[in-house]
Amino acid sequence: MKLYDSILGFVEKHIAPLAIKVGNQPHVRAMRDGFIVAMPFIIVGSFILIFAFPPFDPDTQNAFGRAWLDFASTHFDTIMMPFNMTMGIMTIFISLGVAYSLAKAYKMDGITSAALSLMCYLLVASPLKDGGLPTQHMGGTGVFTGVLCGFFAVELYRFMKKNNITIRMPEQVPPAIARSFEVLLPVLAVFVTLYPLSIFVQAQFGMLIPDLILEAFKPLVSASNSLPAILGALLLCQLLWFAGIHGAAIVVGLLSPIFLTNIGANTAAFIAGEPIPNVFTQPFWDFYIFIGGSGATLALVLLMAFSRSAHLKSIGRMSVVPGFFQINEPVIFGTPLVLNPTLFLPFVLVPMLNATIAYFAVHMGFVGMGVATTPWTTPAIIGASWGSGWTFAPVLLVIALIILDIFLYLPFFKMFEKQILEEEEGATKDKPAEQEVSGQGVTA
Repeated sequence: MKLYDSILGFVEKHIAPLAIKVGNQPHVRAMRDGFIVAMPFIIVGSFILIFAFPPFDPDTQNAFGRAWLDFASTHFDTIMMPFNMTMGIMTIFISLGVAYSLAKAYKMDGITSAALSLMCYLLVASPLKDGGLPTQHMGGTGVFTGVLCGFFAVELYRFMKKNNITIRMPEQVPPAIARSFEVLLPVLAVFVTLYPLSIFVQAQFGMLIPDLILEAFKPLVSASNSLPAILGALLLCQLLWFAGIHGAAIVVGLLSPIFLTNIGANTAAFIAGEPIPNVFTQPFWDFYIFIGGSGATLALVLLMAFSRSAHLKSIGRMSVVPGFFQINEPVIFGTPLVLNPTLFLPFVLVPMLNATIAYFAVHMGFVGMGVATTPWTTPAIIGASWGSGWTFAPVLLVIALIILDIFLYLPFFKMFEKQILEEEEGATKDKPAEQEVSGQGVTA
């Protein structure tokens, strides 16, 4: 209990206040919102990618598989067009979303800021070549650049407005026209600052700014694929949840650039038929670690659904369907798991054990690495298979992890169930006494 109190005190005193500040920081929120804007396009692109690369051996004799392979091969370019216009250019959507959200946080015009961000990004990442705009850095390799361009465009626009470095039109001019004149100087400022920088980087290093930024972030991306980094992110997420703070919203918001950079590199390698490089992707996080939601609570929900406690049984049965779709707020706040000392250890450690087992399963080649981003509400058994290109091994791994999680949660659940049963029995004994007293009062 002393260890529990020490951990809880440390989280409440040091981690929780810092996490709240980070989560509410305008740039962090803008980054998170930018990825949310891009997510529908990324999911559609991921689905198209699997359709273009059927999950069958090239030499299969299965009639359905053979027909699908032949169709995909014949119409490959046509099938891949939606992918190229969604996931293939996801950084454009991210950059627009980041700038729009940050501008709204500063109470500035969102559309104008988003357009300025897009111009920044295209200027440094896709200079005109042979009469067309190269798309090389519009996918996963440009994510960090897209985010930074969104920040730069809005901060520059804000600085110039704050210092009255702008063209002001008379009040009689319609707002839309006045706004277009207002942004003239920021547009010019972007060209004056970024274009010479881009030319310098190309001349000095023989690469575009996104390549240079990617090189700078390479150590961070590489470190993210290590087991200690994954476990560290998980520990922070679970401690925040335990303290009543939405840990996933904060931690995933910070990890999203890494997730998208990693999945972009994996997708490119998958299309090229090369070894897939990155373990730490959103499918890995959602479907191997958090089966049923933060805390891997699907196992706990299944135990609660057959509990002898009326309270736990009702919460468990109410949470089964949401749990299969990775939604577990009912069990987190209904049980509750927040500030629950009895269930503290499994709530924190079970996801970390899932991550460790899945990490080694991926490295040993039992399951493939993620190549597609799927909706986080996809049931884990389906999402894990979908994310790795519709292979079957992830299904077996998820089922094995659910069974393991049940056994890990079981002893702690039994202790908690005993406590709740004692409370329910005490409440039942007190109720007749209260009724008797009430009845005597009426008779008198």
